[in-house]
Amino acid sequence: MTDILNALVLLSNFVLIPALSYGSQLALGALGVTLIYAVLRFSNFAHGDMMALGTMATIMITWGLHAMGVSFGPLPTALLALPFGILIAMAVALVTDRAVYRFYRKQRSAPVVFVMASVGVMFMYNAITRIFIGTGDQRFADGERFVLKVNEFKELTGLDQGLAIRTSQLITVVVMVAVVAFVFWFLQKTRTGKAMRAYSDNEDLALLSGINPDRVVRITWILAAALATIAGVLYGLDKSFRPFVYFQLLLPIFASAIVGGIGQPLGAIAGGFIVAFSEVMVTYAWKGFITLIVPADMAPEGLVQLLGTDYKFAVSFIILVVVLLVRPTGIFKGRVI
Repeated sequence: MTDILNALVLLSNFVLIPALSYGSQLALGALGVTLIYAVLRFSNFAHGDMMALGTMATIMITWGLHAMGVSFGPLPTALLALPFGILIAMAVALVTDRAVYRFYRKQRSAPVVFVMASVGVMFMYNAITRIFIGTGDQRFADGERFVLKVNEFKELTGLDQGLAIRTSQLITVVVMVAVVAFVFWFLQKTRTGKAMRAYSDNEDLALLSGINPDRVVRITWILAAALATIAGVLYGLDKSFRPFVYFQLLLPIFASAIVGGIGQPLGAIAGGFIVAFSEVMVTYAWKGFITLIVPADMAPEGLVQLLGTDYKFAVSFIILVVVLLVRPTGIFKGRVI
């Protein structure tokens, strides 16, 4: 029985908790992508670099707060800077829409034109981020690093395996739940949210009903920028910030949105956790876990690892391809790509 408990703790420490935290970050990123797709009807390839830009703004404001001697006690000071980073990302998104996407909307351009424009915006955001903060790793987490430490858990339970819960992991899950609850409340209960849903379902009918399309577009970009910044900051707190990594995150984020059903907010949440748990489980070395639950003579000699961690994004690509081939509408039957 003790070995089974140790195995469960080991699994929680290296698979369940990291996947839950990573899935929360992907879910928030995918929610922003799916909102843009549902309302504005194009795949925004600049979303990953919008995450990077919003996170970069938050980091720089965090540094400013540190220089003034401001801290948030046991919590990361970045949480105090986050609202300002969100406002900067919102302003950048609205300016980009007015300078780039608005022209193509007036021309009623095909979705592929918007996609190509978003690729150009992606490179622009990436360049801005690198100019301001560089290309290296940036760690901006302060305060208490752990909510629960390995030694504390061992002393409390008497088990051989220790469980550690980082502050960033707990913050990620709590913030994700709060933000998702707010977004669903906003879309379901508020007049603006209902207008966004109506515009998404039938643009022409929504216009005949008196819905202001420009206002719907602005609110959509504001929500998407906020979600991108929150997801980016949470990812940076949990790991570290490097602009190129956020470009790579675009693949698992789009995979999450498509797996759940592109254009379906609930699908984006589910897809984020499916992709995260898949990546973590496939790249985890299962030797330690299996050794604890099988007889000693049956313990594996190898690592029992399907893929190295360097190939974790390949898991997202495989999931994406399979879903597009087998069920293009995703789990919750979103729009066909």
